[in-house]
Amino acid sequence: MKANESVKNYASSVRMYTNYTVREIKKICKNIGPRIAGSEQEHEAHKYIAEEMKTCCDKVDIEEFKLSPEAFMSWVRIDGALVLLSVIFAWINNFVELPFSLAWVSVALSALALLFLFCEFLMYWEFYDFLFPKAISHNTIGVRRAGGEAKQRIIFSGHVDSSHEWTYTHLGGKILLFAVGGYGVVSMLYVLVSSILIAADVAPGATPTLRIIQLVCIPGAIAVMFFVNFRRTVEGANDNLTGTMSSVAIMKYLEDNGIRFENTEVVALAAGSEESGLRGSRSYVKRHIDELKEIPTVFIGLETFRDYDSIAIYARDMTGTVKMDSRVCSLVKKAGEYAGMDLPYSSVYIGASDGAAVQKLGIPAVTLAAMDPGPPRYYHTRGDTAENMNPKTVEKCLDIALNTLFIYDEEGLKDSY
Repeated sequence: MKANESVKNYASSVRMYTNYTVREIKKICKNIGPRIAGSEQEHEAHKYIAEEMKTCCDKVDIEEFKLSPEAFMSWVRIDGALVLLSVIFAWINNFVELPFSLAWVSVALSALALLFLFCEFLMYWEFYDFLFPKAISHNTIGVRRAGGEAKQRIIFSGHVDSSHEWTYTHLGGKILLFAVGGYGVVSMLYVLVSSILIAADVAPGATPTLRIIQLVCIPGAIAVMFFVNFRRTVEGANDNLTGTMSSVAIMKYLEDNGIRFENTEVVALAAGSEESGLRGSRSYVKRHIDELKEIPTVFIGLETFRDYDSIAIYARDMTGTVKMDSRVCSLVKKAGEYAGMDLPYSSVYIGASDGAAVQKLGIPAVTLAAMDPGPPRYYHTRGDTAENMNPKTVEKCLDIALNTLFIYDEEGLKDSY
């Protein structure tokens, strides 16, 4: 059975649950507000969403986990400081006679900066998290059991938390964002390479010039330190209450229309702490890994339903380093065709979504998203408000998600559809 055959007036029904999604997002934004990972506001949002899930799920749990919320994006402050110190040590080495070259300290510091960038931001490893204060975050899980024996499972998921504001996206959009980011990364690389040349004394005649050019890197290092405004948390209506409440809307669609699949268990996961390095989805999978592998399980990440012309299947994630399951990609591709769209395959070029964390832990996953990869001006800024949503995009993505569900129930996970 196709999704549009599941109820009369299917299009009107999808629009009704789109309105529900938008309405609930507005309530959360108004009554709870921004929700940084591990905060009381994030917990309040989880409790609210759990109450909504109880109206349409057989089982609802709120699970807690520990994390260091500030660790993930603190690399910007740490790296900026390390690069500044690298330049200082390289210059001190020119004026102070020591039995060893301080330029090697400069090499070590700048190498450490790049290591932190790679491990924390690009690979999402909890590399230095132990250095930061701990907090409690949560995952909310709603389960709609199969009518008979559960032979397969599908999880729809969005994340509840919202991010700190990205300073340069707010001030100048993608142009300023990439200009500052590029300047900062190039500065890190140059300081490392030039410090190696100075320390190794490869070209003594060039050393003064190398040090002078290092001074040009100082503004880049300082700018990186202010990349994130840790004093301001954004509303996060699009990123990612749209995915979270669409997951709940799917469950309500099934409950309100009396639809229970005979052999397919449906799960809505409202994950916490995605903006702090995908910690919530990772915690959920690790805690439930044996259960998730008992029967075939697929994970459909629903992420930022805002930009209609950018609706896409993220076939690669985590800065392109994680390949999503081709079978699940094909499943969503077919669902898009049923919804009247030829969905392109895309990638998370910088950063990651919860789908990547789930895929890396061995559960077939994909992410359906609708965000201009630019990124758009509202991304991680105060512009991501309930007033800045696009119900047309939410409606189309909800249609695609419902089609994914019905195709999966009928055909399971196949190599092609």
